[in-house]
Amino acid sequence: MTIAAEVSDSSRALTLLLFLSMIAVTLGITVRASRQTRSAADFHSGGRGFTGLQNGFAIGSDYMSAASFLGIAGMIALYGYDGFLYSIGFLVAWLVALLLVAELLRNSGRFTMADVLSYRMRQRPVRTAAAVSTITVSIFYLLAQMVGAGALIALLLGIEPGETYLGMDADTAKIAGIVVVGILMIVYVTFGGMKGTTWVQIIKAGMLMGGAFLLTVMVLAVYDFNVGSLMNDAADASGAGQAFLEPGLRFGTEVPGDALQTLWNKLDMISLGLALVLGTAGLPHILIRFYTVPDSKTARKSVNWGIGLIGTFYLMTLVLGFGAAALVGKEAITAQNAAGNTAAPQLAEAAGDHFGGSGLAAVMLAIIAAVAFAAILSTVAGLTIASSSSLAHDFYNSVLRKGKATEADEVRVARWSAFGVGAVAIVLAIFAQSLNVAFLVALAFAIAASANLPTLLLSLFWKRFNTRGAVAGIYGGLISAVGLVIFSPVVSGSEKALVIGADFSWFPLANPGIVSIPLGLLCAVVGTLMSDENDPRRFAELQVRALTGAGAEPAAKH
Repeated sequence: MTIAAEVSDSSRALTLLLFLSMIAVTLGITVRASRQTRSAADFHSGGRGFTGLQNGFAIGSDYMSAASFLGIAGMIALYGYDGFLYSIGFLVAWLVALLLVAELLRNSGRFTMADVLSYRMRQRPVRTAAAVSTITVSIFYLLAQMVGAGALIALLLGIEPGETYLGMDADTAKIAGIVVVGILMIVYVTFGGMKGTTWVQIIKAGMLMGGAFLLTVMVLAVYDFNVGSLMNDAADASGAGQAFLEPGLRFGTEVPGDALQTLWNKLDMISLGLALVLGTAGLPHILIRFYTVPDSKTARKSVNWGIGLIGTFYLMTLVLGFGAAALVGKEAITAQNAAGNTAAPQLAEAAGDHFGGSGLAAVMLAIIAAVAFAAILSTVAGLTIASSSSLAHDFYNSVLRKGKATEADEVRVARWSAFGVGAVAIVLAIFAQSLNVAFLVALAFAIAASANLPTLLLSLFWKRFNTRGAVAGIYGGLISAVGLVIFSPVVSGSEKALVIGADFSWFPLANPGIVSIPLGLLCAVVGTLMSDENDPRRFAELQVRALTGAGAEPAAKH
């Protein structure tokens, strides 16, 4: 056996050991949380007993997902300046969530976004629409995390073409990674509910920040902490030269002699920016985090903590992305994963090799991969509980049982819903492995910004808004966003499309936000004006509740 093979086997063994240890710890947390989950409030919102700091870490964990750590680092490594646009968009989006949503939502609702949307309207149609939107957004987001998991597993096992490890070739290993993540997320949510999920997220946020900080320091140390030298080396290694450090390599690209395509490229960049900035305040798994704290003041504190953590993390992704471009190289990154999803773990291996040879390289790869895997697990758990809570609380209890279901029934349905959502996500993720995880998240943001945010803001601020407007806004934004994606180059008609060998694309933009967000708002307004329903008294009650917290759900006491 060669030294390379010995190092490879030791790296695999170390990685598997770290993975199993991390899974054992998180499962232990889940089991403990399951013993404290007695009511619907415990399952859906963790008893509303988390502090601002704790919830801030959980928010950061939800947000600093595989898309952030794997996808954005990969985008920066491949496209330089344009890849960093994802980080900027994600961070600026939190100002919208802080200023317009966090406190008002915590005061106005109980468990889900639909609690606010349906407060002054007919419950059944609005809650049905909100549940459909929640599940759709969550599935797109789940796909991103699970695709990242598959790419990560394939890298860690280092299976070359024609080789197998534990009876698996590279493609089988990717599918196995997706299935394992799916099973674990079902277990976390089914047994631990929001309490278990939140504590898993808090621990993961600490791991992710620590791992990213360690790798950032190592990369900067290679260049004697000279960021300019790092960026120049990254530009030289990218093959694009100075263009790597300037706008236009990936988004808004100018095509000589084709003014129309240049226009589409510019509009696509604007569309992506709109989706990223406006989408956060409509993401179901982010919105339900505001219900896990005792009051609106704590909700605001948790967002402030979240912004601090997320901002620091995204600054580190800039170093990680440029570091991967300089130390790993574009060819090595794309050879491992065409979408760039493995750039961060590959950088960890390269940085470790620079300072300590193959031994440290194996250790760093294992550590960073375990951190990325933890990021995936905590985010998918948050998405799954958002979906299962909406299905159980909004659809089963409020629509099917007309609010007459017991708390035990609601929690039981939520657990079965987690199983169903997980199964669907596993199947879809297996077919979406060729897409960049940051891009998949951008689609989820576009749907959230189109279907959820307009109706949520109109519910809180427009007295005339009514049931027909809410339903029209949600379905209008949802159908337009998903429909435009289906007929875009993302699905067919391009080399990296989801469906190979077919071309039914007629919508020229990769991200639908610039069209679907205004359409969602327009549908909500037109739907409202087409109905005579109007209840000023309920709107006044909602305003008092949203602004003062009067009548807000208190923290559960045990």
